[in-house]
Amino acid sequence: MDEHSTDTPTMIVDRNVSIPMGDGAVLRANVYRPAGDDRYAIIMAQGIYGKDAHVGDAYEAQWAVLKKLQPEIDSNGSSGRFLRWENVDPERWVPHDYVVITIDGRGSGQSPGYLDPFSPRETQDYYDAIEWAAEQSWSNGNVGLLGISYFAIKQWQVAALRPPHLAAIVPWEGASDIYREWSHQGGIFGDGFPVAWMPRALSD
Repeated sequence: MDEHSTDTPTMIVDRNVSIPMGDGAVLRANVYRPAGDDRYAIIMAQGIYGKDAHVGDAYEAQWAVLKKLQPEIDSNGSSGRFLRWENVDPERWVPHDYVVITIDGRGSGQSPGYLDPFSPRETQDYYDAIEWAAEQSWSNGNVGLLGISYFAIKQWQVAALRPPHLAAIVPWEGASDIYREWSHQGGIFGDGFPVAWMPRALSD
């Protein structure tokens, strides 16, 4: 399943890399890394929005707004082809000697299994992925997490498990208490974001 290619003169891209989980399952990841033989710090994100879905294809309306606000997002050092929703752009980080890893959470994208968002199982998977990355030949053992919203929430959840090689988290626009900050602000149910995020589940 693993696919290896050199997509730019300075960046190696390994697609659908298999990451073994403690219960025998496997997650799939895309690994973007410098084209050198050194060991590098890692920037990682695990989520359910599709590591292979370009933001302009998966979120066309949001991409149009972003391009209007930041027209240089896919120029001046980046082709934009590796941009993913609420995630970092590898073309802007790898040249600064970071490895960028984007993982399809269990049951999403190329990762088989049962999709269970925000669950303890998903959080344990993240822990296992962090420790796996720290042991790779291109890793210096320092793993940082970075991402927005869902990716931010998962950072707080996995950080609570204290993975030995987790060096830093950078959660943007997330919630550390989903009840108080996401669905019941001030104790009163607000359905704006929950309905927008999972309309079918709430309408059943």
